[in-house]
Amino acid sequence: MDPAKIRKKIGRFRILVIGRANAGKTTILQRVCNTRDNPQIYNSAGKKIDVAVLTASRERGLHDIETEMVFESNPGFIFHDSRGFEAGGVSEFEKVKTFITRRSKETNIRNQLHAIWYCIPMDEASRSFTAGENKFFSQCDTGSKSQSSVPVIVLFTKFDALYDVAFTKLRKEGKSRKDAKELAPGHAEESFADGPQLKFLKEVRWPPKCHVCLPNMDKDSADCGILVEHTAGTLDNEVLQQLFVSTQQTSMEICMKYGVERILSKHIDSAETTTSKGYERIIKTLGAWFPHIIVRLS
Repeated sequence: MDPAKIRKKIGRFRILVIGRANAGKTTILQRVCNTRDNPQIYNSAGKKIDVAVLTASRERGLHDIETEMVFESNPGFIFHDSRGFEAGGVSEFEKVKTFITRRSKETNIRNQLHAIWYCIPMDEASRSFTAGENKFFSQCDTGSKSQSSVPVIVLFTKFDALYDVAFTKLRKEGKSRKDAKELAPGHAEESFADGPQLKFLKEVRWPPKCHVCLPNMDKDSADCGILVEHTAGTLDNEVLQQLFVSTQQTSMEICMKYGVERILSKHIDSAETTTSKGYERIIKTLGAWFPHIIVRLS
């Protein structure tokens, strides 16, 4: 389907971001949208909200999950924010659960929730799962058995904190600072693979579709390509998948990957390749996977 037609039908790709305070949520969204700027905030009716008013409301403990965050650098995404469940306890959990249930039952795909990013920070103070996270994965069915299921991707943020733990351990084992620094990421990833976090996610009633580990997101060299790739891989609806891939601006590689897998592999041996019109049709279809590229056919 032509990307312009997809956007006309669906509008924008909608993501709910759940996580405690200081989980690094805003930083990750900025990386995905290629910006250092803060998002514009809109209410559910599409009216822009003054940031000062919003800040005052949050300071009073008020928070509206229906509020939409949009970055000017990439308005193709709509983000909804949940503070996590420790902040609002039972009340916040019920709001999130109601939001997910209502959005998953929407008949209009443009109003549906398309994905959930659940952020869990791995810095020392927050490394273990909270009661709120246990409750979410035990009680919150995101429509896993329905046509309008919402994939949940767990984001282990601030993952580089585990590098520091591994570095300290390697130094105690007698490694030089240089060697310990070089070996720390690999050791941290190996320890994490056998650790309690992934074991927990495998045993819960409603496990996520997948997880990603995101280190050093606060650095200019940060790469969130793995998040983009894993999110795209969880989408069962090819139209939504195409919308997401063509909306993200962080990885041309993933556009090429899906373009080749979904389009070229189907047409490479077809009769279409023997005519100029057939070639034009293939090129136009392939171009739908590439963001912000205009394909001119002479």
